[in-house]
Amino acid sequence: MLSARGLFEEILDNDESFQLFCSIAASGEAQGGWENGRIAALVPEGMRDLAPKIARHGADEDKHGRIFHALLKRRGLPPVDIPPATDYTMLLEQRGIGLPHDKLRRNTPLTEQDVVVYLSHSRVTEQRAADQMEMLVGHFGDHPLVGNAVKIISADEDNHLAYCHEELLRLARLGHGRTIHRVLQESARAEVRIYRDVSFAVMDRMGRILGWPRPKSALLKAGIAGLYGMERAGGWRRMVSLSMPERRDALGGPATAAAF
Repeated sequence: MLSARGLFEEILDNDESFQLFCSIAASGEAQGGWENGRIAALVPEGMRDLAPKIARHGADEDKHGRIFHALLKRRGLPPVDIPPATDYTMLLEQRGIGLPHDKLRRNTPLTEQDVVVYLSHSRVTEQRAADQMEMLVGHFGDHPLVGNAVKIISADEDNHLAYCHEELLRLARLGHGRTIHRVLQESARAEVRIYRDVSFAVMDRMGRILGWPRPKSALLKAGIAGLYGMERAGGWRRMVSLSMPERRDALGGPATAAAF
């Protein structure tokens, strides 16, 4: 019987699949670091109190990218170019989720609306990241190679999610509630489709590397399709609810170093 732990053990035990896995993860984290760094630099004057928290978010993402590169280095493996179909962050941008990169490359200050859109999009994608890292910690928190890495990243993702909840609730009280509700719903519905498509692409590539038989690949694809069906039917709603987190001001200090 297939299990998440068994699949990830296969991926971790093979150099080529491990190389692709870490390269995909590092690429996404580096992109997130760049995006948050640019947003922090362009925050409008009336919202400058958010800039240090956004910068901290970006610094955490950069740190995660370095962690995945360090994992590759420990195995004596270089990073590889990732297939476009596995590039989650690029596909999100292409679907109009988040802030366009051409806007972030300019030196024109963002608007309050832009920041609300950014935080709403982040609340959705950080939910996905936090869920994935929680699963990896549950299965591999004690793994000699990746255990420490997944625990560090998981703790950061929990902080990022708490920060999104708290700041969006604050902005809703300031009159942005309607925009937040709309963007959360649009982002979540698009994200579950993109996550499905990326999952298909990643599993297809892993299957070719690891030589999975057709029945196994078909079963995995059916599982991905089933998860998408559940998320499309209502599971996406977990990505749009807002509640005050237990940990307040989760990004209120400098980024923590990775003891890795």
